[in-house]
Amino acid sequence: MAVPTLAAGDPLAECLRSLEAQTFEGFEIVVIDNSGAALVQPSGERMRVISNARNLGFGSAVNQAARSSSAPYLATLNDDAIADPQWLEQLVEAAEANPRAGMFASQVRLPASENPAAGPVLDSAGMLIAADGTGKQRGNQQPPGAFENARESLFPSGSAALYRRAMLDQIGLFDESFFIYCEDVDLGLRARWAGWECVYVPGAIAEHSYSQSAGRASPLKAYYVERNRLYTILKNFPLGMLLRAPFAAIARYLWHVISLDTGQGKTAEFRRAGHAFALLPFLVLRAHASALLRLPRLLGERRRIAKSRSIDARQFAQLLARHSIGLRQVATL
Repeated sequence: MAVPTLAAGDPLAECLRSLEAQTFEGFEIVVIDNSGAALVQPSGERMRVISNARNLGFGSAVNQAARSSSAPYLATLNDDAIADPQWLEQLVEAAEANPRAGMFASQVRLPASENPAAGPVLDSAGMLIAADGTGKQRGNQQPPGAFENARESLFPSGSAALYRRAMLDQIGLFDESFFIYCEDVDLGLRARWAGWECVYVPGAIAEHSYSQSAGRASPLKAYYVERNRLYTILKNFPLGMLLRAPFAAIARYLWHVISLDTGQGKTAEFRRAGHAFALLPFLVLRAHASALLRLPRLLGERRRIAKSRSIDARQFAQLLARHSIGLRQVATL
């Protein structure tokens, strides 16, 4: 069980209490302290702490936990998430029942405190992907009752997920160059290329305070999400999809601009947070420049993925089409 943390504090304490209350017994909690100040101290026999001298990012932190353990499964949980007592038990039961699946998605809910009158609302029930490579939460802002059935998902949100060790040994761990955001998209697509499946487990419930660390619509998040989207498609998209992705991205940018009038979506939220709209084109250009600088490495990774894939480009494109989300919807969520 990997729990990366940057700020520690009360959210982490609540997260750890929820893990101590799990009905599943056979697991270890590895807290990866990225604060650079050794803010977290071990408490209890089940908990182990890895302290880093600086913030290494989400993927690197989870990888540290994975490399320091030989457990057959790796669970990931954000430090601002609270797991239902049966969360881990439900995920492991699903893993034991589905040996062809290497990834297991939780029913991740938004905190009831964010909108008490609305009742339970989902953050994610697995993940979807847009034509430009943007990953988005399936079921976001919808009631959990519409997602009560276990079914195939494209890949899980890394905020609350379970991964099979055998799959990670085959395809590799999280790409540490991503730093934050979209690592789960890249890992999920690499796993799908290798023929691994993903199962959505509705009984595995966790509550997540979405983007509490970096902000829901901050310049930091806007840059890394856009940069890592480019990293993801350069590594994983078949050539035909890769060539079409820039046109899809332009369409999404236009929908973001249109959504400003309705006050919906991350662009409107970005402006409400006090950030200038003119900053967004600069962040997009910076993201593209970073992807260009890393192009040799990304193409090397692309060749490595191609050598180990067990499905062809047509099958991969069909898989993504079954789990797709429209560009307009991406802009308004």
